[in-house]
Amino acid sequence: MRIAVLGAGAVGGTLAALLHRAGHDVVVTARGEHGAAMARDGLLLTGGWGDHRARVRVVDALVAPLDLLVVTTKVHDTAAALEAAARIDGTPALVVQNGLGGEAAVRDALPHSPVAIGLALFAASLLEPGHVDVTGQNPLVLGGDPAAVAVALPALRSALPAEVTVADDIVGAQWTKLLVNQVNALPAVTGLSVQEVVAHDGLRAVLTRGMRETAAVARATGRHLARIGAVGPDEVALLLSDDPAAGEAVPRALAARMGDVPNPASTLQSIRRGRATEIDALNGVVVAAGAEGGVATPVNALMVELVHEVERTGEFLDPAAVLARLSASPAQD
Repeated sequence: MRIAVLGAGAVGGTLAALLHRAGHDVVVTARGEHGAAMARDGLLLTGGWGDHRARVRVVDALVAPLDLLVVTTKVHDTAAALEAAARIDGTPALVVQNGLGGEAAVRDALPHSPVAIGLALFAASLLEPGHVDVTGQNPLVLGGDPAAVAVALPALRSALPAEVTVADDIVGAQWTKLLVNQVNALPAVTGLSVQEVVAHDGLRAVLTRGMRETAAVARATGRHLARIGAVGPDEVALLLSDDPAAGEAVPRALAARMGDVPNPASTLQSIRRGRATEIDALNGVVVAAGAEGGVATPVNALMVELVHEVERTGEFLDPAAVLARLSASPAQD
């Protein structure tokens, strides 16, 4: 298949390299030093799914014919990045992003393209320009328009060493991924890995409260949290139980599945590269939906505030400062 990956960063670069290794003809778009390194030396994949140097073509604009467009930019970059895809309207698209909003941007920009949604549960880091490393070998969940799923599914299954499943309720799966993506904010605020955040008693309690808020918002607004990976109805029940400590089993399990390699999560990776984060499409979505559903979301609101603060200042907060800020915040749940 001829496949284009729009925004080949950590997740997009991993998919591009795996698709190339599976024998597909892959072109990518990427910015700055990362794009230049791939154009010069190829895209190096290392880590849990083996090593491969993918000699992908780096382009500024996409042209037909293409069998599949894979959109892996940050949500807030989607509309601008899709200017490179203006000439391929009608090509099936697969949106693999954290947070919500990217699918709508693709539909607006490419009104004749069927759109699938992919939820990547694997973890990957952009170690340096032209080099992505897989630190968590987890599955991918797919859903959306059947015409796009029919194209994306065989391509992904040919390339990923992990399981690729199709969700009946992709919106519910997206909300479960929002819950899982609570692991992003605190590393971005503190500079710690996900595993270090979960190992810290105070930060783990904050993370659990953020997950609890997300589950409560989903329940209040009629969204069913479908199972993806290690999180499903049983874990949601733990988070919403009367025993707050019981819910801490959920972040503990997520961290355990990440293994020993420190996982910075994608939002901290953006901070380290001086890029705008996706926090508004993650915790910000929970805050907005909570306001609509009448559910207080003080932890999520604080995470949005603190991540933007770190974006502005470049200074991480120590755990004690985070806990103090939460204690001083209004509307505790």
